[in-house]
Amino acid sequence: MTPSAILITIVGYFMVLMLISWRTGRDDSNAVFFMGAKTSPWYVVAFGMIGASLSGVTFISVPGWVGGSQFNYFQVVLGYLVGYWIVAFVLLPIYYRHNVTSIYQYLETRLGWVSYKTGAFYFFVSRVLGAAFRLFLVALVLQQFVFNALGVSFEWTVVISIMLIWVYTYRGGIKTIVWTDTLQTSFMIAAVVLAIGLILKELNWSMGEMLSSESFNAYNQILVLDHWQEKSYFWKSFIGGAFITICMTGLDQDMMQKNLSCRNLKEAQKNMISFSVVLTLVTFAFMVLGALLFIYADTQQIGIPLMNGQAKTDLLFPEIALNSGLGPVLGIVFLLGLIAAAYSSADSALTALTTSFCIDFLNLNQKPEARQKSLRKQVHVGMSVLLIIVIIAYKYILSSNVIDSLLTVAGYTYGPLLGLFAFGILTNYQIKDKYVFWVCLSAVGLISFIGQLDPKYLGGYILGYELLPLNGLMTFIGLWLIRKKGRK
Repeated sequence: MTPSAILITIVGYFMVLMLISWRTGRDDSNAVFFMGAKTSPWYVVAFGMIGASLSGVTFISVPGWVGGSQFNYFQVVLGYLVGYWIVAFVLLPIYYRHNVTSIYQYLETRLGWVSYKTGAFYFFVSRVLGAAFRLFLVALVLQQFVFNALGVSFEWTVVISIMLIWVYTYRGGIKTIVWTDTLQTSFMIAAVVLAIGLILKELNWSMGEMLSSESFNAYNQILVLDHWQEKSYFWKSFIGGAFITICMTGLDQDMMQKNLSCRNLKEAQKNMISFSVVLTLVTFAFMVLGALLFIYADTQQIGIPLMNGQAKTDLLFPEIALNSGLGPVLGIVFLLGLIAAAYSSADSALTALTTSFCIDFLNLNQKPEARQKSLRKQVHVGMSVLLIIVIIAYKYILSSNVIDSLLTVAGYTYGPLLGLFAFGILTNYQIKDKYVFWVCLSAVGLISFIGQLDPKYLGGYILGYELLPLNGLMTFIGLWLIRKKGRK
């Protein structure tokens, strides 16, 4: 596809998003922006959450990761499935019972003001870094295949992307996002299904022939049951995946804000369970696509695209979709899926960051009513600028596969949230609240030190995603040490 054709496709898609924004944003009150007035149908939320959870990282990085790790990532996904059930039946009832707007308000009720602010702070850091990871990858692809040819710098690519997201979310907030995410999920799934079908046709394979082929068998190893010291060992990946979901979904204002916009707890739980099953199947389809991409690249002698002189497997899917001669339909659907992946994660992140900062740090509900809406809109602009700065910074510091980097960083930033919520839910103790921030900071520092240790000092053991539950455990122990005598 030519850069101009790609640009026309982006503009057309954006116009559809603006139409949805206009229809859903006519009431731009804070109640609608933050909670969707609690009228969101659970099945719409569930379908839209698939796109928000997959994001550009899954859309691009998971297929590209198959070349180096085969289907090992699916071990983490199986852990995700367990984590979603824990979110549905442990955390959601707590949030609905306390009728929170920000889920970190629970920490104030249970543990104290400093605990509440500390939890909100670690969410803020986690979501800024995570949203920037996702948008960075999509901006990178757009830069490589569109804006370089138009003479637009990467920095302006990022600015334009964030500005577009801000425009269609600044009025309707979460109500708009619930419906735009549904459209975006549809395009993402359509892109992966179409890509699989076209590549199979090009290789003269049926699905059954592909699954039984030696070429596919070279990529489809899921379980790693020996070599327990390795990062990809099954139980390390599975347990780490469960905790990643508990933290990155259940303790994350971004993901929970959609669930809290459902009419009641029962519908929110239906949403979470149905979403988790479909997400697992869709992620597996992305890994099948990844294997096909590498097989097709080998048969057609397509090299891995380079970035800064290094092979970048994250760029293989866009290279084949846009430049391999599989036809303009795949290119258009891929591009729509890519933009959908970017917007479905970034728009909700921008809204959640705005919500958290307004409620958790500015105490918006205590401000004069006439001031509340204008302050929310100012914060929305500020969050947009912050994301722009962090995404541009990633260009100069990231070197590894993006999804691996994302999950690794989560181990450091979400650990304190895990420890705080676990202590609040699993114990009846009160704590010396004024020390909580320093307990959490110490746990992160200790885990950062452990995570950087050379495996030779650990008997050859390679640390992986278990850093997250270990970080939560360190935080929990620290809170235990500052507990007060007696119980609540």
